[in-house]
Parts: sequence; C-alpha cells; structure tokens
Amino acid sequence: MVRWRSGTVTALRREWDGATELDVDLPDGTSMRALAYPALVGRPEVGDRVLLNAGALLMGLGTGGYALVVALPDRLPPDPPAPADNREAGHLVKARYTPLQPILLGVDEEASPHRAVLADADDLAGLPVVTADLHSALPAVLAGIHADAADARVAYLLTDGGALPAWFSRTLAGLRGHLAGTVSVGQAFGGDLEASTLHSGLLAARHVLHADVAVVAQGPGNLGTGTRWGFSGVAVGEAVNAVAALGGRPVGSLRISDADPRPRHLGVSHHSLTAYGRVALARAELVVPDGLDPALAGAVDAALAPLTVRHDVVRVPVDGLDAALRASPVPLSTMGRGLDADHAYFLAAAAAGRHAARLLA
Repeated sequence: MVRWRSGTVTALRREWDGATELDVDLPDGTSMRALAYPALVGRPEVGDRVLLNAGALLMGLGTGGYALVVALPDRLPPDPPAPADNREAGHLVKARYTPLQPILLGVDEEASPHRAVLADADDLAGLPVVTADLHSALPAVLAGIHADAADARVAYLLTDGGALPAWFSRTLAGLRGHLAGTVSVGQAFGGDLEASTLHSGLLAARHVLHADVAVVAQGPGNLGTGTRWGFSGVAVGEAVNAVAALGGRPVGSLRISDADPRPRHLGVSHHSLTAYGRVALARAELVVPDGLDPALAGAVDAALAPLTVRHDVVRVPVDGLDAALRASPVPLSTMGRGLDADHAYFLAAAAAGRHAARLLA
C-alpha cells in the first residue's frame, strides 16, 4: 500500500514536458528525489511542503525511482477555468477512483472538435501498426520507420500497462517534433489526444492525426511477476486483435536479446511468445532482423517455429539501421542497457519499424 512521507522542497532539478524533478528533505534528516506533475498538483517551489507517495522509491523499483508528489497542501493550485458542473471541457475520467483522477476531454466525445470525424469512423484502411512490449522500443521503431520513410507521420498509442501519465516519459518529451502526436488510451493520460480505448485511439491516430504508421506500446515501466501470464505486456496480443478488428495491419516487434541476464528473456522473450503465440488471435507479421549472431539467430528461429502457424514471420534486412539507431534524437536504453549493450533488442525494434514503413510503398 501507500508509504506516505512529508517534507520540504530544497531544490528543483530537471524539467520536461509535464514533469518536474525535485529534492525533498524529510523531518528525520534524510532526503528523497521526487517527481511532480504540475498539471495534477501544481508547480512546486523551493520551500513548499509536499506530501509524497514513497513506496516505489523505498522498494528500489527501477523505473519508479522517485517519490511522487501527491499534493502541495499549503498552496493548492487554482481550479481549471472551465465550469465543473458541465461536460464542455470533457468528462473522460482516467486513473479512475484514485485520489488524483483527472477529468479530460476525450477525442471522440460530444464536446470534442473531432467528434464529427470519429462519430462514424470504423476502419483503419490498412494502417500499419507496430505493436511492442516495452516503451524502450518506441524510439528504435521510430528510427527504423524514418530510415526508409523520412516524412512518414507516426502516431504513438500510449497504453496503460506501465506509467499512466505520458509526462513521466523523458523519451516521449524528446521525441516531440518527431511524432505526429501521442494518443493516451485506457487509464493512461497526458497525450496530445485522450481516448477511452485502444480502438478509439487507433481511429484517432488514423483520422485525426492522419498517421501513416502507428506504434502501440505501454508507458515506461513493466509490471511483471516472472510468470507466463503475470506481465503487463500481455496486452500486446490484444493490441494485435484490435488493429485487425479495425482493418489495420499488425506488425509485431519482437523482444529479442542475447544480453538479458534472465533466461526467460534470452532469444525471444517469453513475453513476446505468450503475447503473440497465445493472446493474439488475429494474424500479424512478426519481424526478425537479418544479421543476428548465428547462435542468437538459431535460438530465435527455434522459438518462433510454433508461431508460424498463426503468424507470418518476416525477415528484414538491417543495412543502415545501426546508423539510424545511433542518430536517435533520444538516448536508447532498455533495462539499463544501451544500444551497444543490447544491440539485438534495438535492432529488432528498428527492423519492425522498417517493415512497417515498407508497407506504405
């Protein structure tokens, strides 16, 4: 449950779109690094008293390495300008029934300027959609798309398996200008557009953002218990189903690695094998990059053999992809490993992006 702390802001550190990093001194003489979302709690200042949820930080969870600011109790932010008694500013509630639930304008609800476009939208018209397990795949997929289609409009669908606020992602902040936009779906929020479901989010990507390609992946962080079914990335399989149901073209980015110290993630991760092999009922194109180390390539082929009945395994050349990855506008990192430490992982994601781009021809 929640581990509460109260303290005083002593320094403001980095800021990026929607988030402020700060140092907080506690009454016992210790300090904590904390993160505030100004749109939810107001903008902290040095000297402010803050209430913190410190559980993830105290537990040492990797992505959640902050205490989170719950409130500035002595200096509450003003109410939004829109009246609270009508739906003109939206009525989409996310992070529902939690103390910090935001009320947002859904892209397809009655008050939205996009309502007319989406009211009867029902088809993606063959839109290539790359589905990925981890948020860290996003910049690599984008690099692969733009390596062959520099002008392609790419929309990102932020699902709710990891961080709910889009603002948590420094990667996403750094990709602003390289994406046509972000649609936060389900319980996730903070994107350029808000959607209640992945289905409506995909339609918004196609018909509002006019995307040529879309990428679906959870936010930073990955909930997992080390079991076959107990991980948030299982939703990748459901994403394949959603894309197919709407007439899109699912392209599976496989989680491939020869650097992960956990056996269940070596070769093709069990996350990919479960999501695509058991959950995805619709057919997808699963991308394998050429040029893998022979031992890794053999392990990948063996792992994917049972999936070839259900899906199409596509081999994609990788010439130029290493350079595209190294030119990424944001740092590449997965589970603390950079490009050179886990090259196969990023290469596989970039190859999926390249394949999606080539479907535009």
